[in-house]
Amino acid sequence: MNAVNSNKDEHKAGHVLIVGSLNMDLVGRAPRLPKPGETLSGTSFATIAGGKGGNQAVAAARLGAHVAMIGATGADSYGAALRAGLADEGINCSGITTRANTPTGVAMIIVDDASQNAILIVPGANGEVTPAAIKQHEALVATADVVVCQLEVPHDTVLAALQTARRLGKVTILNPAPVSEPLLASWLPEVDYLIPNEIEAATLSGIAVDSPQDACIAAQRLRALGARNVLITLGARGLVALTGEDMAHYPGTPVKAIDTTAAGDTFTGGFAAALARGASVHDAILLGQRAAAISVTRAGAQPSIPYLHEVEQTA
Repeated sequence: MNAVNSNKDEHKAGHVLIVGSLNMDLVGRAPRLPKPGETLSGTSFATIAGGKGGNQAVAAARLGAHVAMIGATGADSYGAALRAGLADEGINCSGITTRANTPTGVAMIIVDDASQNAILIVPGANGEVTPAAIKQHEALVATADVVVCQLEVPHDTVLAALQTARRLGKVTILNPAPVSEPLLASWLPEVDYLIPNEIEAATLSGIAVDSPQDACIAAQRLRALGARNVLITLGARGLVALTGEDMAHYPGTPVKAIDTTAAGDTFTGGFAAALARGASVHDAILLGQRAAAISVTRAGAQPSIPYLHEVEQTA
């Protein structure tokens, strides 16, 4: 792989389309997470570009792909800032619409001294990304090698994106977050790579995931439900991957974490970028893991995501 020294490098290969959310993150830090009804004094506050879709788009762009995005913002200062930030990363924003009467989505995040977080999302314009947007921007799907979705936009839109991508012969990735119940039976057969964390895997499979061994069982269950390949991220414990007929545990990289907010998005974006440029699944997983390990050593969502040359230096 060629080292990338900026997000405008002309030697990027592979095209990734992200269908998903754009949020402005309102991030407060405190010694610990508050209990219900409790008021705590925080230690800092920042306004940071985020949203799972936006995070994954930035990660894929910084880690070696040409990236386009389908999403929506409000006609407000948060929306303008988010679109400008994506454009600065070289991301094609032609699929991002502006909703005049709906605010940009926001996420209110509290991060404690142990680097754990609690997040409340108000979707705003993300809730108005409709299946019609997928049809309108089908040309973006057609030019992609890999199409990535999450669940912070309406579910019927996500399903439309996955179905359109499959019809056009694209690799599909679903990061099923947030999820509160199992997906309908028609969903998982549309997914080439399902990437849940341990909580999401438990929700989707009905199997508690408290160890890598549990994750292997959950992955097999999700395969039986239709997903072609399953990657279950386990935080510091690494990742379990069921790809083809192979099951493997990829241990985590020991680091001193200060903020885990965008770690999963960084992994997903990096994995997608590597697949799009023709890397093996094994190498794509390793790239995603190394990028995520760097991201947790930095504060914030998009500001924490590394560039490809930084990740290559850790190989």
